[in-house]
Amino acid sequence: MMSSPNQQDVNLPEPVEQSIKRICIDKNQPPLKIYARKMLAEIGQQASVEILDTIISSKTPIKSFSGFVSSLVKTNYPVQADTVLSALPPTPALWSPSSSSPHKPNGENLQSPLSSFPVNNCSSNLQRKSFQNISRQLSFEDETSEQMASPTSISPQLLVLNKLEYRKLFLVLSYIGREKFEAVVSLDDANEIYDKKDLCMKDFETAIWNKYGRSFCKSDRSQYLDWDSGKTHLYYSHICKDGTCYFKGPYLNSPITHLQRSLHDDNILIVKFENGAYDPRKFLEEGIFVGLRQYRFFVFKDERKKAKKNQTEDKKDTIKCYFVHTDPHGHNQHYILSRKSISEARLMFMHIHTLQTIEKYMARFSLILSKTMKLEVDFAAVIVEIIEDIPFQDENGSIIHDEDGKPILHTDGTGYISEDLAMKCPDFYGGKYASGSSSEPLLMQCRLFHDGYAVKGTLLVNRKLAPGTIQIRPSMIKVGKDQSQKLQMNESFNSLEIVTTSKRPQRNILSKYLIALLSYGGVPQEFFLNLLTNALEETRIVYSSRRAALKVASNHDGLQYGYIAQRMISCGLPLNEPYLQLCLSELVGGEKNKLKQGKITISESFYLMGTADPTGELNNNEVCVILDCGQISGKVLVYRNPGMHFGDIHIMEAVYVKRLEEFVGNAKYGIFFSTKGQSSAAYEMATGDFDGDRYWVSRNPELLKHFKASEPWKQVHSVEDSKKRDPREFSDLQLERELFNLFLEARTPSPSMGIAADSWLTLMDRLLTLGDDRATEKDSLKKKMLMLVDLYYEALDAPKSGKKVKFCFHPLYTHTYI
Repeated sequence: MMSSPNQQDVNLPEPVEQSIKRICIDKNQPPLKIYARKMLAEIGQQASVEILDTIISSKTPIKSFSGFVSSLVKTNYPVQADTVLSALPPTPALWSPSSSSPHKPNGENLQSPLSSFPVNNCSSNLQRKSFQNISRQLSFEDETSEQMASPTSISPQLLVLNKLEYRKLFLVLSYIGREKFEAVVSLDDANEIYDKKDLCMKDFETAIWNKYGRSFCKSDRSQYLDWDSGKTHLYYSHICKDGTCYFKGPYLNSPITHLQRSLHDDNILIVKFENGAYDPRKFLEEGIFVGLRQYRFFVFKDERKKAKKNQTEDKKDTIKCYFVHTDPHGHNQHYILSRKSISEARLMFMHIHTLQTIEKYMARFSLILSKTMKLEVDFAAVIVEIIEDIPFQDENGSIIHDEDGKPILHTDGTGYISEDLAMKCPDFYGGKYASGSSSEPLLMQCRLFHDGYAVKGTLLVNRKLAPGTIQIRPSMIKVGKDQSQKLQMNESFNSLEIVTTSKRPQRNILSKYLIALLSYGGVPQEFFLNLLTNALEETRIVYSSRRAALKVASNHDGLQYGYIAQRMISCGLPLNEPYLQLCLSELVGGEKNKLKQGKITISESFYLMGTADPTGELNNNEVCVILDCGQISGKVLVYRNPGMHFGDIHIMEAVYVKRLEEFVGNAKYGIFFSTKGQSSAAYEMATGDFDGDRYWVSRNPELLKHFKASEPWKQVHSVEDSKKRDPREFSDLQLERELFNLFLEARTPSPSMGIAADSWLTLMDRLLTLGDDRATEKDSLKKKMLMLVDLYYEALDAPKSGKKVKFCFHPLYTHTYI
């Protein structure tokens, strides 16, 4: 194929020309148009070859060579693309996304039409022009990449509705369900909806539900009385098995994240992918369109608890994927991310590019997704100091390292905060702490984002610090600041976010794993059977005893049925009232399900947030426990979930430390560990640290009477370190693809952790039934279980360490495969 003279006016390096020629011949494409050649010239030879190699390696038929090049350049080099586009004659870029396929439009300048179409004139103009005539106004901006459909234009209906408040537009798109937008909403309908723009959200929702929701969205109605209460608005996009897209929401929710607080709710889209024949990566390349807004992949988070069960298909919804609204061409100058690429947007939260392994990239960046409450502080008046960690040391004073060569720390993940700042901390019950009150905060689990730093851990109130002081340790710094002069970022989302605080422990329940470890330590079976019998008796009399009914309802006051039942009983309604009976029935069913899982209530036991002793007085076998009545003394059992080693339950001595009051005053609810010597009880419990971990503390007399501790855990079996990938070695385009691949891998996690935990429990059941005359078999079982424990602990940390834990085991076999 020969190039036209106009195309030859833009001279490109020979390697670039060869790649272009190869694509034209191999994929039967016409020569590149001049604007696409100008874009390649603008970004340089290396970047051009990389983009063309991407097109060469693609297996999907290309509908427009020039459009594909334009899309890739605009995505990865928006500044250079903007330079080329701004020099070309302006032409409106119109698209018609629909609910069935909102991801089809190409480009990132899709908001420009709105600024040039006044609403008053829009309807009359569009009625005089046909849909096809509008599409003919497009220039090169209508050309699509290989994965996109043929060019379409914005429908007249969408142009009208796009002038609505965003949440009202989203509600309309949500209530048409999976139907095609243009097939359901006519132009007259759009004008009628727009005329309702001044209605309050409650009345607007009712009108749209009656018109569309009843027919196309029979469930998931977004019906609220407090639309303007300030609650977080959640916007969802669901990708179906055939690759089409529909919307749900907005839903109101009280918790808020640093991401939502910084960018605002309407600029964040939570995306859920169903398994199907489509390629999810096309949404990375094209983004998702809501009206005329384009949303691009930004961050994901695995919100599954570190459970020991195998993950099933329905658990994949816990992998939350977040897309954010992008505006790289600056069509909305007031938007905080205006004229910023995705990588530049991430830098506003933290200098994530300083991390040296891609495995930790999303694990660290997802800190912005923690549900938090913001501590209002003036950073100009706050002093943030970095103090040294306290490492493990041997008899000679040498620092002790773990299997990966990292120092093991007594103070891993914990720092200090001055009393005046601690008093500003929200108590998560709607109020503030008052100086000298009994509810004074002891520990705060926090996220600190400041000038590129990302800090995670706990802050212990320290009355000795000067006002306005925060002290953090290197172990708390998850992302460091780029000290080079390369960054010219003047904007940063600085914030001190509180995840939770140390507070009064709730009722304590056991687990089947904790019961197994206690049984191995000598606690008789009859003790647990008595607890179970008492729990079942309470559920049996709940329909006849107001006390039992109120107790069950109070245990579940966070649930709708529990809250309603509690209110009804407190108001004096009889227990045979039908709806109250329904509530109690649901609560009793939940209680019985928990009992099946080994979740049995036990007295004199608590879960407390842990930290390091600031006085340095505690010995290795000592802890300091602060409860309602202050510091307690005597023997206690200490354990940390998800420990499975025989020695993960420690018998410790709770002691009174007078000097501790100089640091924490009257603050309550926490456990302090020693900072002396070669080891730490916290670390011996499944490598526990102090970044928010809670420790089970029990002074139950029956448990203390019978339990005998075993040797603490020491790692014996380990998994080889996998090859680390440095994100700085990738281009922006390659990095986005790698990060999205991590998200796809996280949706189908390795079952190694679940297999190891379930196999351990099976072997423990066998071990507990064997008598002393079966010593050889018991030793064999213990060896297998110790291997399972090491593998399980490795699998827990695999998402951040990058280690590949592959495991296949069956308890009936006599060997294990790694």
